[in-house]
Amino acid sequence: METNTYSCKACGGQSFSEGKLDGYAALRPMNTIFSSGSPLIFTVCTQCGEIASIKATKPEKFK
Repeated sequence: METNTYSCKACGGQSFSEGKLDGYAALRPMNTIFSSGSPLIFTVCTQCGEIASIKATKPEKFK
């Protein structure tokens, strides 16, 4: 996990974990058909489940 410190906006929690979507879910650029896109990593509050951040693992796909 990153060194960023988060504070949950929903419950004030300080404990977070990372997860990813399973299956074929990927973020693709809007105007492309053949791009494989990028998997997404979610930072989740372990106390209430609020999503603190969503990050594309392959930002170069959007250049």
